[in-house]
Amino acid sequence: MAAFALSACSTDTPQSVLQPQGEFARKADALWDITFAIAIAVFVVVQGLLLYAIFRYRHKPGREAAQFHGNTRLEIAMTIIPALILLGLAVPTVATVFDLAAEPTGADVIHISVEGRQFWWRYDYTDLDIVTANELHIPTGQPIDLSIEGYDVNHSFWVPRLGGTQDVVPGRTSRLTLEADDPGTYLGQCKEFCGLSHSNMNLRVIAHDPGDFEQWVSDQQEPAAAPSDSLAAEGAELFVNGAADAQFAGGPSCASCHAIEGLDGAVGIIGPNLTHFAARNTFAGAIFQNNESNLRAWLANPPERKPGSQMPNLQLTTGQIDALVAYLQTLE
Repeated sequence: MAAFALSACSTDTPQSVLQPQGEFARKADALWDITFAIAIAVFVVVQGLLLYAIFRYRHKPGREAAQFHGNTRLEIAMTIIPALILLGLAVPTVATVFDLAAEPTGADVIHISVEGRQFWWRYDYTDLDIVTANELHIPTGQPIDLSIEGYDVNHSFWVPRLGGTQDVVPGRTSRLTLEADDPGTYLGQCKEFCGLSHSNMNLRVIAHDPGDFEQWVSDQQEPAAAPSDSLAAEGAELFVNGAADAQFAGGPSCASCHAIEGLDGAVGIIGPNLTHFAARNTFAGAIFQNNESNLRAWLANPPERKPGSQMPNLQLTTGQIDALVAYLQTLE
């Protein structure tokens, strides 16, 4: 019990809803503060009366227990007081719900279409012609309007320090607004059990100063550069056409599922868009750091590294992995 209680003293809480870092998260936190204060007041009063009754009217020789049934005034009071408390709490609750549900307006609003998939997030910046995955880049001080839909099963989009949670349901579009005060990386995750790698379906929101965000947008709008060395060029060829050897022959190529803008034939839409893959800090649902070691292990056997992964084990040889890694690391 002591360990459990002391865990609340931790200062390293990247997903704490009690440390809001944006306007919309603060609105929810303010409602929490009101609710918690009322709950404490009710708890103190009720427990105080209970303790008073326990000691003041405890059993004594000759004293008999009695009910207050029929005490009309007391029954009315015990009905009206809770009703007034709930009514008082309903006013800020309803106001906050409608406030958070309102669609943000203005020229500075950024609209992003979010799609939850097993087990990663797809982001389509509809006004900026950018498609990326898992790492959501936003400017500080601007409302971000998210239009969220499920692709396969139910998910739930949650970035605790920037906003509330939103269920992600196939066939239904929901909305959520985020905003970040300061630059930094804000962690989030899927909050609805969605399969074997539900716990591996992470996400990151990376907030930039407006100028840095404009540079990121400019970089993302550029097509992938053509590889300049022979090994990376071999990897690009392998990415689109697959390999002719027996281990790879007859199976899908990387381009069957993944798109890379600027690479002819790479137009897949099942997996994440990899146009600027090397510029991302993480991959595979934001669970692995984007480095050569992790990338090699992933390409060797994706389902082993991430249970339930929709990316199959293509039985790649060491040479094929060398070529693909060399190419993917050029995609900045």
